[in-house]
Amino acid sequence: MNRRLNAPKAILICAMILAAGRSSAQKAPETHLMSIQDAVTYAYKNNVQVKNALLDYKIQEQTNRNITSQAYPQVTGNIGTTYFPYVPVQSFPNFISAGTYQVLVNEGVKNGSGQPIVAPGDFGFIAAPFGTKWNASAGVTLSQILFDGQVFVGLQARKTALTYATKNVEVTQETIKTNIYKVYYQLVVSQTQMSQIDANIERASKLLNDTRELYKNGFAEKLDADRAEVQLANLQTQKLTTQRSIDNGYYGLKLLIGMPITDSVVLTDKITEQRIREGIPIESDYKYTDRKEFQYLEATNLLNEYNVKRYKATYLPTVNLNSSFAKQAFRGQFNFIGTGDWFTTWNIGATISIPIFDGFFRASNVEKAKLQLQQTQNQMENLKLSIDNEVLTARNNFTASITTLESQRKNMDLAEQVYNQSKKKFEAGVGSTTDITTAQTDLITAQTNFINALYDAVLAKIDYAKAVGKLP
Repeated sequence: MNRRLNAPKAILICAMILAAGRSSAQKAPETHLMSIQDAVTYAYKNNVQVKNALLDYKIQEQTNRNITSQAYPQVTGNIGTTYFPYVPVQSFPNFISAGTYQVLVNEGVKNGSGQPIVAPGDFGFIAAPFGTKWNASAGVTLSQILFDGQVFVGLQARKTALTYATKNVEVTQETIKTNIYKVYYQLVVSQTQMSQIDANIERASKLLNDTRELYKNGFAEKLDADRAEVQLANLQTQKLTTQRSIDNGYYGLKLLIGMPITDSVVLTDKITEQRIREGIPIESDYKYTDRKEFQYLEATNLLNEYNVKRYKATYLPTVNLNSSFAKQAFRGQFNFIGTGDWFTTWNIGATISIPIFDGFFRASNVEKAKLQLQQTQNQMENLKLSIDNEVLTARNNFTASITTLESQRKNMDLAEQVYNQSKKKFEAGVGSTTDITTAQTDLITAQTNFINALYDAVLAKIDYAKAVGKLP
């Protein structure tokens, strides 16, 4: 009876445990308050491209270890045994018969005829197995490079290779950071746009209510109310479209920084006209070396110089030290442990390899490395031209965007003044709904132009800061 009562409880407990396991396995969505620097820092830790670039750095560290290992002694141990079902047979001159006849001749022994024995001219060959059925050996082999130009150049290039990997990480980070800045501030500007749309919807709603009251009292036509209703509907549609664009922008930002799509982001930075003007002075002087891409090419160029040096080193002799120590045993049966002798062999030697002629293989490698070095130098010169163009273009765009932003701000303020005056006239009964609808349309257009100019100015500032290598 007790078992029947406890069974449902056991099932319930199991279900609760399984549910708890599933909930713990699925991470709960989080909300992140993020400044622009917070977003960049988060991306440096979670963006796949940045993580792979950091892994490339670690891979280069291991490559450096491989290069360093070549300069260390190489020690190899070996142990083995060999079984000969048929011991190898060797054929050799019949020295036994020759020696026997020579003794008989020397002693003056005579044959049955009483004549001195005479050795034959050819004793033939003896075929006999030499060796044992079981052989065993155990030993250690050591080799050490005393001089190898390629290895020494590789050791010299290790630091530069790590610098190259570091600059690759920095270039990747710079690209990701630039994209984060653009998406982040686009969303910040969109928040300003949404505030304006909400204010316009509030105005349009009040205008629609006022127009309907005037229509009911005979002071306005139905057409006026319909116009106001269409204006409100257009604004509501604009809000939905803008909100969808903002939502997609947040998805893109989370993808860019490597954040789970289920998490939420709250942007804490604000954008103002004053902030756009500050921070990045418009200067005529800039340095190519401030750009991460140029630093990356400098490291590439230095590596290519080492590559030329490495191939030139192949013309030099190489010197290696070698030594081998071993114990060997020979048995008729497999009984190497505890019985019989083990014989010692040990040798020490040095080898000098002098390159003489290889069909111009080394020469072609040197020339190819020189051509690759020239390519990198050409890329550096081209990057300088590209940086010059980027800086001048970005500077002009930034200056023009500030001027356009000021103009659109004044135009938006003027449109708002016109709308407020039209609204007062309408409320005083001396203005028409056409006038106020037109004024509201002009205000919306001016606001849209201002938002576009604001975002263009943000982009221009980001592009200029990146062009001069000063993106914070």
